[in-house]
Amino acid sequence: MENMQYAEELVREFLVFRGFTKTLQAFDSELSTDIGKGFQVEKIMELIFSVYVPKFQAEKLVGLLSFFKQCLSSSSETVLLATLSKMEVSILRYYVVNAVNVGRREKVLEFFGMKGNELLQRSQDWTPWFAIPYVKQPSADPEFRIYFSKEWYEALRLSVRNFFSEIFNGIRLPALLKISSEKTTVNRLKRDIKQLNLKLSELQALLEERDGQLYQLRSNASSVVDESTERTKSSSSVVPEENRLTSKDAEETGALATFQIGEAEVDRDQGAVSIGSQSELKISKSNNDLSCPPSLHGGTGDTIQLFQDGSNDGITIECDIAENGRESRVEDLPEVEVDFQETFLGHTSPISCCRFSASGNNIASASDDGTVRIWTYDSSTPASRNATIYCGAKIMSLDWECKSDRLLLIGTADRGIKAWNVDAKRVVCDLQTSEEFPSVLDIKCSPVEPIFVSAAASKGHGSSYVDSLGFASLTVWNMRTWKAMTVLPLGKDPPAITSLSFNHNGKILAAAATDGMIHMFDMSAGQQITGWPAHDSAISSILFGPDETSIFSLGVDGKILEWSLQNQGQILWSRNCSRFCGPESSKDRRHEMALDANGRRLLVTSASVRAPIYQVRGHATNGLKTLPHSAAITTVDWHPTLPIFLTGSADNSVRVTSIL
Repeated sequence: MENMQYAEELVREFLVFRGFTKTLQAFDSELSTDIGKGFQVEKIMELIFSVYVPKFQAEKLVGLLSFFKQCLSSSSETVLLATLSKMEVSILRYYVVNAVNVGRREKVLEFFGMKGNELLQRSQDWTPWFAIPYVKQPSADPEFRIYFSKEWYEALRLSVRNFFSEIFNGIRLPALLKISSEKTTVNRLKRDIKQLNLKLSELQALLEERDGQLYQLRSNASSVVDESTERTKSSSSVVPEENRLTSKDAEETGALATFQIGEAEVDRDQGAVSIGSQSELKISKSNNDLSCPPSLHGGTGDTIQLFQDGSNDGITIECDIAENGRESRVEDLPEVEVDFQETFLGHTSPISCCRFSASGNNIASASDDGTVRIWTYDSSTPASRNATIYCGAKIMSLDWECKSDRLLLIGTADRGIKAWNVDAKRVVCDLQTSEEFPSVLDIKCSPVEPIFVSAAASKGHGSSYVDSLGFASLTVWNMRTWKAMTVLPLGKDPPAITSLSFNHNGKILAAAATDGMIHMFDMSAGQQITGWPAHDSAISSILFGPDETSIFSLGVDGKILEWSLQNQGQILWSRNCSRFCGPESSKDRRHEMALDANGRRLLVTSASVRAPIYQVRGHATNGLKTLPHSAAITTVDWHPTLPIFLTGSADNSVRVTSIL
């Protein structure tokens, strides 16, 4: 009933909004005489057994039953329709029995006069009933006795109740009636999600605490191994006399100590050593017994095995430290103070890219399954999805038209460049790059003119992200004719371009390449005006600074550099964030960074569950860290005007976070 009332209010609201006053009056009039009583079983039972039958309203009783027969005739439930026909016979016979019981035999004659011919045509079972008004004691007649019993009446009421309950539960309701229940379900699910997110944050905080303990244990293990090495060296310097005579080299060099670590990674800033599965520490023979320190046999899964080889030439210590695939410690940055945070869980695969629209009202997010979802958010209401775009290939890049929220450009890994119209909710243009350059790594719209530039790359021969990219192609497209205008010159066999950035007036385009070069183009002339080697390795992301006098670059080595555009080659500010987006995590994907509207905060993607927000030069604090996701943070963006940022994660979620 609640759903019915909610739907009726929606209809009234719509009719008032459209000015359909006559339709509204007719609607209210129809509602006042609603024969179906809102499909409520109790009200139907009351009509039949407390109104129509006792008050001898045979015409209304027949009309009610005919109404339900029409409802069922449009469905495929023929069994229910046949059951209702049998139920109708019993109800009409009860009407006759009730009239006889109260001494109103004229009502029986009136009923047969109205419905007699129709009843005879349906079935011959009604023939004996035409004599009932003339039988002196029909309750004692064997033909009618059962219908006058209390048991038959109770069985009829129960059957009618069960039947209407069955058809009302199984009837196919219109979509309008489902809105209220679906709204309630959605609100309940959102409350559950918020509670689960809160619990997830608590578990992630606990996990980070355990990670810190694990880091401390590994640090202790490293220091113990170093002390053992020093003790071994010092004891090896005391060699028996006969050994000195036989080994002149040993006398000159002392004890031989070699430390060999397979697949070792050392983070000097973090002070942690990550050791692969085959690590060996070889130390020359010593009279001292070496034993494994107790701290190395804790509950972390770390084991150190000590054995002496058969030749007695040396002692080998093998270290096998099980890694948990996560960073052992996150940079000690304070956590951001959050005003509100909204999580969008519409994706089913890791997020590859997400971008605010020009106004910041819409958000586009892409996932590895080849879908792009456009959605809106509000601090007072849950996030809602506006559209889902199925691209059929991996999404490599996204960018919004700079002057409105109307067009979204999508670059894919199979030569595709799609233009999605948000208002029309359809693809208005489907372009393709040349077959030689299938991967559209980045797309940037001019902030002034109706053009955009695509950075496409050919296929490489390596397995890592950078090695999988071949040569580069930069194409300028017209957004009115949707045709290629020109190809920007990059020289012969240029390395792939990974990131693009326009300056404020669209006159200059910056392009970052996998050989560490930054290229600057004059868009009016379509020519390269300058360039310089910015990194020793590939560049992942590039951004113009807020005052247009500098440009930021992020290398796959995890170094962030701010370059002066007035004094080319001069570094104004730098930061090493390799602990978040170092070379190892850059093998699988391209890291990116984003500047806030004031140019004071720089947000960077992260292989950890948190992302750093660095304060750019001239500002007091070092930086902040985001609230944790449950997996790596793969894409970031800032709102164009407000202190609100986006983070997309490998846990399939996208978060909008407003900070104080």
